[in-house]
Amino acid sequence: MTYLDTGTVSLSEVGERIRSLRQKREMTLQQLSEQSGVSVGMLSQMERGRSSPTIRTLQRVADALEVPLNWFFSTPEVSRDHPRWVLPHSHRRRIALGDMKVIKELLSPPGDGKVELLLVTIEAGGSSGPVAYTHIGEDAGVVLEGRLLLEVDGVPATLEAGDAFRFASSLPHRFENADAGRTRVLWANTPPFY
Repeated sequence: MTYLDTGTVSLSEVGERIRSLRQKREMTLQQLSEQSGVSVGMLSQMERGRSSPTIRTLQRVADALEVPLNWFFSTPEVSRDHPRWVLPHSHRRRIALGDMKVIKELLSPPGDGKVELLLVTIEAGGSSGPVAYTHIGEDAGVVLEGRLLLEVDGVPATLEAGDAFRFASSLPHRFENADAGRTRVLWANTPPFY
């Protein structure tokens, strides 16, 4: 199983964000469990910061709460030196998927936009996991460095630096580093909004 690396986002922060949004949505733990397929016990432990969720579990909770996965990312420092539509490099939000050897940095400034832009770094041997997943929206991107094995709806393709892709996020998909070194991908998706 692959777990969220808590060096970037603490378990208590993830739990607080889940509880806060669930209560804002006026949902019980039971209702969130039914909509996400995650047990009430696991949700309760997550909300109390006592369980490290897998990225798949976190994605299912995000989908049930109708927020993008990046809603759980670390919060950037607030800066008054730049307009709201500018995100300085030092203020990027990031999430590290520890065992997966994947780091996702949110490049989009905070706010409700129609596109999320991420810089995805996949170390040698890193992947999204062996099981394909789905979510709401559309994914697109370009490989900046290395090689990416991308599987969409059961069809694998190896993309080289400069190659681009786009697919409906509702199609089962997974990715992995197909290079001996690091692979970096500029990745965009259209998340659900809250």
